[in-house]
Amino acid sequence: MFDGFTEEYVNTAHVRLFVRRGGLKSAPPLVLLHGYPQTSAMWHLVAPLLSDFYQVICPDLRGYGRSDKPETDDQHLTYSKRAMANDIVQLMAELGHDEFYVGAHDRGARVAHRLALDHPDKVRAMVLLDIAPTREMYAHADSQFAKAYWHWYFLTQSDPFPETLIGNDPETFWKLKCFNQAGGDNPFAPEALAEYLAAFNDPAAIHASCEDYRAGATIDIDHDNEDDGRKLSVPTEVLWAKHGVIERCFDAMDLWDKRASHISGRAVDATHYMAEEMPHEIADSFISFFNQFSNERKDIAQ
Repeated sequence: MFDGFTEEYVNTAHVRLFVRRGGLKSAPPLVLLHGYPQTSAMWHLVAPLLSDFYQVICPDLRGYGRSDKPETDDQHLTYSKRAMANDIVQLMAELGHDEFYVGAHDRGARVAHRLALDHPDKVRAMVLLDIAPTREMYAHADSQFAKAYWHWYFLTQSDPFPETLIGNDPETFWKLKCFNQAGGDNPFAPEALAEYLAAFNDPAAIHASCEDYRAGATIDIDHDNEDDGRKLSVPTEVLWAKHGVIERCFDAMDLWDKRASHISGRAVDATHYMAEEMPHEIADSFISFFNQFSNERKDIAQ
């Protein structure tokens, strides 16, 4: 996987992140953020397609993969999207990038949402895969959503309830959750799946990922409310799965209009794991959208 990419660890202020990177050093930087319960390996088909156009940086988020899994706290601040977003800003600064594009999926897209809210000067533009805003999804959830995204409620239960149940058989849990979101199929390459399962077979990773969801239902919503109606100003495109829960349970663009000033989006013919199901289409979408902002960063907030 990731032919031509390097693997390294990069220290930020609070955590050490595992990072894959490659592409043209003279090209604009693009950071790709993975979702739950995956690692940066989810980009193994997309990243090489982008490497002729960008410096592509694929970190494992804190708590995931080979990155650090710091101790948590009662408010779940350690795994707030604000803390995770700050990691990415610091990572990119360590690599010499003050400004960059963002492509992100699932939980990584929620990190990207907070990153662009807290650091709009850092993000030229971003593409988010298969999410609507967390706060609005919880607020508009119904029984159909709860049945499909049961893990949103299960993982938020107090420690050690979900950790204990998952830890009894991490591989079965991982496959149950992920294959279910892929319509019952296995869309993952053997090498990627092996990395996902190995990374998840770690009590610290299981606990950290539960903390990610606990933060999503608590402190992350507090941070959203503290924004007091301030909308995302960074140019953003959202792509969601035509065969997924966003399409079935929500009006995605209506929810995004509540949170973003410059938003476009559409459903694509895939399930939740679109980067691994249709990598050429996803890479093309990234390139097409980011090319609109290639000459200079547009201060569209004015």
